[in-house]
Amino acid sequence: MKSRSRATLFLIEHIIVIAVFAICAAACARIFTSAYFQSKESKDLRYAMIAAENCAESYKATGGDLGQVARIIGGATGTADGSEAAIVHYDSRWLVTGEADASYRLVIANEAQRSGSALLIGELSIENLADEETGVILAFQVIVQQGGER
Repeated sequence: MKSRSRATLFLIEHIIVIAVFAICAAACARIFTSAYFQSKESKDLRYAMIAAENCAESYKATGGDLGQVARIIGGATGTADGSEAAIVHYDSRWLVTGEADASYRLVIANEAQRSGSALLIGELSIENLADEETGVILAFQVIVQQGGER
């Protein structure tokens, strides 16, 4: 009778240990999953910043000429929201690709020219095409002074 009670206690002890281990494993899995997604978002933002900076500098250097910007950054000219734009598509590894294989899209378009001044405003945005939930990763304006010194 004594051996049976020891076996029962031993079994209960092991069940408790396994339950505690399972709870800890679930918590660790959640932490690792969260870290993975945060790392992916950080990587996307880092690459988006590099692409946006290259595009913005090209836009400034060309005085807002979208055809030249498209050639410099490896994209093409097209239309975005009804206005002329330079568009570049990137794959999931942030390499320039065609529209069919694109995971990300960079668009820069001439938004407006301030009347009475030589300032040209371009709207630059990068969006995640693969993840509808993320949408626009980055968007800002690039201002170029046309004519005269920059």
